[in-house]
Amino acid sequence: MSNIKLFESKKIRSIWNEKENKWYFSVQDVVEALTDSSDVKQYLKKMLRRDELLKMNWGTICTLVEMQAADGKRRKVQASDTKGLLRIIQSIPSPKAEPFKQWLAQVGSDRLDEIENPELATQRTRELYKLKGYPDDWIEKRMRSIAIREELTEEWNNHGIKEQIEYSILTAEISKATFGLTPSQHKHLKGLKSQNLRDHMTDLELIFSMLGEASTKEIVVNTNPKGFEQNKKAAKVGGKIAGDARKQLEIKSGKKVVTKQNYLPETKKKGLKSKTKE
Repeated sequence: MSNIKLFESKKIRSIWNEKENKWYFSVQDVVEALTDSSDVKQYLKKMLRRDELLKMNWGTICTLVEMQAADGKRRKVQASDTKGLLRIIQSIPSPKAEPFKQWLAQVGSDRLDEIENPELATQRTRELYKLKGYPDDWIEKRMRSIAIREELTEEWNNHGIKEQIEYSILTAEISKATFGLTPSQHKHLKGLKSQNLRDHMTDLELIFSMLGEASTKEIVVNTNPKGFEQNKKAAKVGGKIAGDARKQLEIKSGKKVVTKQNYLPETKKKGLKSKTKE
């Protein structure tokens, strides 16, 4: 959803925020695409008068971001991330906004179903990976990696880790000790931006990622670290176990585990091959 795929016929200005790890989209461009309004600024004013709650939260939903204007110059425009954009779309009474509203309703319905029956979430995840063209053996590894990650974060939570930034730092420590790269460096190596890194890992990268996190979980369970600093030490030790195993494999196989290779749908692979031939 981060690329706003339903806007096929209209150009929506967007920019990737590396620090926040998400896309921002021009609110004006989106509203214009969905309403065909000749005066977008007036349309936005009327929309905010209609929706008092949206108006109250406008400062948190929208922010000023520098983007290229029609004349080629860069100017600050009102922009929003995907979550904020979907909230704005809810207030647009236009047939063109209906696909987004239906999608949101479906997502909400799916999530309620998953609360009642958690197995549905796992089933839907498997189905999504299959639809994207991932092989069954890779999907099994990916699903196991998700389970291991959840077990680790639960243990972190039980041992005093509460803030999202702390989870990110601990994850980076495991990754550095396992692969010699932070997750952001790993993504950069693979040419990724908003994509999920683990969805683009090779079999071996997934395996060593799981080993690092499973080792960390076992250390946390058995040594009972308290707070961020102690858990950080455990993360480094857990990651080192996986890192040492990775280095041994690389010595014996003569091949690096970390690679630029990442998943591409078959259609994209074929497209790249045809361009190469040309």
